[in-house]
Amino acid sequence: MTDRPQTQDAANSMWGGRFAAGPDAIMEAINASIGFDRRLYAQDIRGSRAHAAMLAAQGIISDSDAKAIGEGLLTVLSEIEAGDFPFRTALEDIHMNVEARLKEIIGEPAGRLHTGRSRNDQVATDFRLWVRDQCDAAIEGLQALIRAALSQAEAGADWVMPGFTHLQTAQPVTWGHHMMAYVEMFGRDLSRFRDARARMNESPLGAAALAGTGYPIDRFATAKALDFDRPMANSLDAVSDRDFALEFLSAASICAVHLSRLAEELVIWSSAQFRFVSMSDKWSTGSSIMPQKRNPDAAELIRAKIGRILGATVALFTVMKGLPLAYSKDMQEDKEQVFDAADSLMLALAAMAGMLSDLTANREKMEAAASAGFSTATDLADWLVREAGLPFRDAHHVTGTLVALAEGRGVDLPDLTLAEMQSVHAAITEDVFGVLGVHNSVASRQSYGGTAPDQVRAQINRWKEKLA
Repeated sequence: MTDRPQTQDAANSMWGGRFAAGPDAIMEAINASIGFDRRLYAQDIRGSRAHAAMLAAQGIISDSDAKAIGEGLLTVLSEIEAGDFPFRTALEDIHMNVEARLKEIIGEPAGRLHTGRSRNDQVATDFRLWVRDQCDAAIEGLQALIRAALSQAEAGADWVMPGFTHLQTAQPVTWGHHMMAYVEMFGRDLSRFRDARARMNESPLGAAALAGTGYPIDRFATAKALDFDRPMANSLDAVSDRDFALEFLSAASICAVHLSRLAEELVIWSSAQFRFVSMSDKWSTGSSIMPQKRNPDAAELIRAKIGRILGATVALFTVMKGLPLAYSKDMQEDKEQVFDAADSLMLALAAMAGMLSDLTANREKMEAAASAGFSTATDLADWLVREAGLPFRDAHHVTGTLVALAEGRGVDLPDLTLAEMQSVHAAITEDVFGVLGVHNSVASRQSYGGTAPDQVRAQINRWKEKLA
């Protein structure tokens, strides 16, 4: 995709008289992008129709030519959507394929479409429109995923489960609280895609090759027609900028990390050793030789998607890092990675939303696990500080001694007798047992954002209002 003339027959690869012969097969293969940039067809045709209408409004081409161009482009669009369009590698890219077919349909007026623009600003516009559409799709997918997580959180706002650090039992939390942690993560992803979309919503169209054009075009009109907020203010920047794609990939990479973390937890939780959740048959597969197996393949594949998405991000940063202004052919390599990353992200978002919607949490298993592993040790230490007046470091030491005592007996803290506890510290009273139950523990975490069920429900309601 370059700014060279586009006036000769397809047999000469539309390069005109500058070259005595067309490129050989290797050059054609490395130069052509139609194998992947055909995905931009709808954006290309939309941009071209807006450009032609503007040229007519400015008196640069006739109304009749603009009408023929507009109608011809709709014909091309219908051919592509019907699968009847003859894509040709010799024409290199989607722009030249569309323009060549337009000429076959309407004849001479097709040659006036490219007045006042270059393939440089054309591809920048097409690609920006496409990435903007992907931001919209990501936003929609994240909203669906957040709603699925909210449903899980609401159902289990007071279901107790172990909270972990280092994958070791730490303190009791609720299933609702755990689900709401992912709502917050995906909420930040939502805001990143919205921010990226707002920032990219400026039109490169009319920047031409790199310096603008001498034709009296109206860039504000084409920007408005394409639902951009405004035209980009510098023609060099307009054709050379790929920040919008980098921002999309960056947001996609962070979102994929969040998806991968949740997928990892689903893999762990659905194992025979945990059984905190049951995966629907829709999202699981069996083993070819072990009939008892139910494998969380969908979660595992989501977990792997971060590799593709992060790889695409690194690839495009690497392509862009050393490019001088304005356009270089290197930038043709900006699309395949973004296309693949967008496909991977949208699939992962849809699959995770589906899995969460069909997921069954095992309340009894989670509560049993929460009640083991000395998960209320911190509650005991806090009680010693609050009721017995111990400094926290002393309370920490006393609690550690009691944990060691319980561990030696093969029981949990609530199973120790009062006498056993008082043998470690005489200030301990019968009241201590009121804080050692896991339900009492979670109910006491009333600080803003804590795991207490009423705090969880407050956050659920806040997010429902945000989504509404």
